[in-house]
Amino acid sequence: MTNINIPLSVLNLAPIRQGQGAKEAIDDMVDLAQATEKMGYTRYWIAEHHNTPTLVSSATSMLIKHTLEHTKQIRVGSGGIMLPNHAPLVVAEQFGTMATIYPDRLDLGLGRAPGTDMLTASALRRSQNDSVYTFPEDVQSLLTYFGPEEHQGRIKAHPGMGTNIPIYILGSSTDSAVLAAKLGLPYVFASHFAPKYMEEAISIYRNRFQPSEYLDSPYMMVCLNVIAAESDEEAQFELTTMQQFFLNVVRGSQNPLSPPVESMDKIWSPPEKEVASSMSSVTIMGDKDSVRNQLTNFQEKYNVDEIMSVSYIYDTDKQKRSYEILKDVVDGK
Repeated sequence: MTNINIPLSVLNLAPIRQGQGAKEAIDDMVDLAQATEKMGYTRYWIAEHHNTPTLVSSATSMLIKHTLEHTKQIRVGSGGIMLPNHAPLVVAEQFGTMATIYPDRLDLGLGRAPGTDMLTASALRRSQNDSVYTFPEDVQSLLTYFGPEEHQGRIKAHPGMGTNIPIYILGSSTDSAVLAAKLGLPYVFASHFAPKYMEEAISIYRNRFQPSEYLDSPYMMVCLNVIAAESDEEAQFELTTMQQFFLNVVRGSQNPLSPPVESMDKIWSPPEKEVASSMSSVTIMGDKDSVRNQLTNFQEKYNVDEIMSVSYIYDTDKQKRSYEILKDVVDGK
């Protein structure tokens, strides 16, 4: 039987739920971190999005610091810091400072997309040039800033130098797989919203991986949507919250995370359903047995090293229960 006893982690976009404000969303983010820490999850990552009124994950490093402050041992990190928006030195100083306060608990996931629209990206104004193209050099700069003193240039990150904060390359395309393999860094694929290139990206990363001082062999993480519940029917019902979330993306609408509904067909058109469903096609859903079967099938095919799960569930207690069921499955309970 395929081994599904692998590390489990959490990605949180820190959504605002219907009827809530930003403060409640941040409190929910911390509450979920504390709950999943108790369950034995490995890491808890927070996304970066800008100019999105339904998500509070714009100042990611501040949310990471806040989460570290309210947890004890779970690793906390970025899923990810969108490097085109930030000067690498500033990122190194911020994360270096956090790593000094909370040693060996920090991860730095790096993305190449701006995490917003182009107008907002230009308002973030890191530079007038397209800093998307400097992503490989910027990653290299961060590796240097966190490395030993003898590898530094004239500009150094204080604090930051010598902290060796682990860096992960995030991606939703094959380009990121090529870069992660070339640099010998762990790779995290965004199957939770862009599953189209998952299989190809995993294959490229593993085939082209070059061992480095950071990693001897490929370390492949995949981000999956997970909706686990007491029954398949309940999971199907809770799934409609996620379907509404993706419909928001398709329509460009700005509704907060919404309660589940009896029927999505009253809300979306067939073309909208098709696009939203293709974005969320890599979803593990159902009761404990269904989750176990789907996860086993997934691992038989891809055999990834770690799964990071996203669970868009409106009721926070049911969201925690979903993470509990997933952990039970992986622990063989």
